[in-house]
Amino acid sequence: MRQRIRGVTLYELLMTLALVGIVAASGLPAFDRMLARNRQTIEINALFHALHLARKESIMRRKVVSLCPSLDGRHCAADWSTGWIMFENSDRDSPPQVDEGEFVLRAHRVSGEVQIDANRRGFTLRATFLRATNGTFVVCDRRRRIPPKGLIVSYTGRPRVAFARPNGAPYACAD
Repeated sequence: MRQRIRGVTLYELLMTLALVGIVAASGLPAFDRMLARNRQTIEINALFHALHLARKESIMRRKVVSLCPSLDGRHCAADWSTGWIMFENSDRDSPPQVDEGEFVLRAHRVSGEVQIDANRRGFTLRATFLRATNGTFVVCDRRRRIPPKGLIVSYTGRPRVAFARPNGAPYACAD
């Protein structure tokens, strides 16, 4: 009895590969946007939780706790897009700077795909009866694949995420 060998022809293989290529090419932009949204969400969540932690630490320690942008995880800088640190701000300087004897409680490096702008050089959170620094972070995708989101910090130090400014205008990223 003769055994029949099963397989695919070259034509069938080429058609299958072409179909797979078309499906993959049409799905890549959506996948790219999904990755950008995930990176943006990660950075917003990191800032959101850092603000809550700084508020909690200021109450527990009965000290001033500040967040500021940082390049190296030890000193304050100017660009929030590189990273930030949270530290006990014993001398209460404004804008906050890490001085000798002030402990860095948390440091965070920001993804290179994300740009963070803020209208403050630092955010200071104080114990319960004093006001915190209010302001807004704008978190953007560097390649502008998705719309920016805002993280608004109230005078009590509580953050909230916003998709548009109070007047309804969308947030914009600095160039």
